[in-house]
Amino acid sequence: MKRIGIVAKRDAREAPAAVTRLVEWLRTRRLPIVVDKDTAELLPGADVTVVNREDLPPQVDVVVVLGGDGTLLSAARAVGELGVPILGVNLGDLGFLTATTLDEMFPALESLLAGRMTIEDRMLLAARVRRNGEWLREHIALNDVVIMKAAMSRIINLAVSVEGQHAIRYRADGLIVSTPTGSTAYNLSAGGPILFPVMDAIVLTPVCSHTLTNRPIVLPAALKVEVTLLADQQVMATLDGQVGIDLLENDLVEIKQAAPRIRLARFPHKDFFSVLRTKLKWGER
Repeated sequence: MKRIGIVAKRDAREAPAAVTRLVEWLRTRRLPIVVDKDTAELLPGADVTVVNREDLPPQVDVVVVLGGDGTLLSAARAVGELGVPILGVNLGDLGFLTATTLDEMFPALESLLAGRMTIEDRMLLAARVRRNGEWLREHIALNDVVIMKAAMSRIINLAVSVEGQHAIRYRADGLIVSTPTGSTAYNLSAGGPILFPVMDAIVLTPVCSHTLTNRPIVLPAALKVEVTLLADQQVMATLDGQVGIDLLENDLVEIKQAAPRIRLARFPHKDFFSVLRTKLKWGER
């Protein structure tokens, strides 16, 4: 029997009605339901199991995310190495990762429970910071690791090595280290390339580089990237725009392919190119 986890964006306008309908639909099929604490606030008095978000994935077979891409990114980090499939239902504006619409939610669940949905494996990045010879805590990211100056900071100076070999120095507003999944997020806005999401690769894209010859580069995912902050500046490393680490001069940020992978469910007919055309108006004049 499938145990269904629900994670919702609590402040989304459509969230209360959508979560209530979903819980009622699951109850008619006698499926156990587990929700995180934020979602539980949308279900006062409901007979569901309530846990912290990070404790939800080990207790379920599927995680249904109702919200935008940010909500799914948060859920993906909670899933981590467990391999629990995630079905993203869009309650936001763009919803590139949460490609299933509200109208498609129940047909998608029917298909998922019957084994008819496509499950895509997506690579993750693992990042950690070395400071004064000691490693700080490691975090994972589905979209990207971004090293960016603070609001009032000057152009930052970064040295990048790949597999221990010096690659390039950047003088720029920042640097985006992206997965293929994240290539259609901040990376795309900064002029980086679109990558097919299930491939394994790492993209380095400078943000407003001071040198016009600096261009994005795509690397094999097996290579380890190290970024060193060369000056005493106000700089932060962020993972998926949700986890932040303040950096100090000479801090080294190590970024590599993470061991676990995230599994995203989609309709077979909703291939990557149809999503590009729908969400990004790709190919339109």
